[in-house]
Amino acid sequence: MAKKSPLAEKLDDVMLRIAGACAKARREPAEVMLVAVTKTAAPEQIRELLQLGVGDVGENRVQQLTQRAAQLNEFHSRRLAAGDAAVAKHLRWHLVGHLQRNKIKALLPLVSLIHSVDSLRLGEELDAHGAKLGRKIPVLMQLNASEEGQKSGVAVGAAVHLAEQIVSMPNVQLTGLMTMAAYGAPEAEIRHTFARTREVFEEMKWQKMGGAGFRHLSMGMSDDFELAIAEGSTMVRIGTALFGGKALDHEEAEEE
Repeated sequence: MAKKSPLAEKLDDVMLRIAGACAKARREPAEVMLVAVTKTAAPEQIRELLQLGVGDVGENRVQQLTQRAAQLNEFHSRRLAAGDAAVAKHLRWHLVGHLQRNKIKALLPLVSLIHSVDSLRLGEELDAHGAKLGRKIPVLMQLNASEEGQKSGVAVGAAVHLAEQIVSMPNVQLTGLMTMAAYGAPEAEIRHTFARTREVFEEMKWQKMGGAGFRHLSMGMSDDFELAIAEGSTMVRIGTALFGGKALDHEEAEEE
């Protein structure tokens, strides 16, 4: 039997850990989507990942996402057309980092989900662009549930009010919430961040915000995704555990 590549072994390990965390939480592994964050990955690693069946890919920066999509969408289409049974059935790009309003136009033709809407102005700009394109833009609202001063995200106390404004926009579809725990924080503090986000999510669902499409909790990264799954995460954003490189928290600013 052929020896697995380092990336295939790391992917196996991540999937086993997701399955283990789901078993502990009495959840089905199919309830949790892996979004592979490719900031530190080489293009050939992303191609290999696609051929290992992972089709949800996340990037921090709009410029990097647009460049990578240009290279990889064509590769993915060619593999599908060639009848490659192993390749991911879809390729969906996720923006997991901070989004500046002047980058929206370049992003929208390529992205499937924006994880980082954290202001009314950004929501309004997305709504205006969605109207021009004649489609609804799927987004997650980013919550600063760890209350870190340098983090993006709406404060917990303001979250329901912002969500009410976003769901009233005809060209934006609020599909859930995203948060990040403080890097290197004690386990109890990390769990508290995820649990608070889940509570806000449940309150919004109870108020029927976003309708049936409101169903995602994007929580958990390489160092804390098992805790996130225990608290109800439906999307984990994994980069370092797959590709190595320094731990990252999607918070780097992009140049204007």
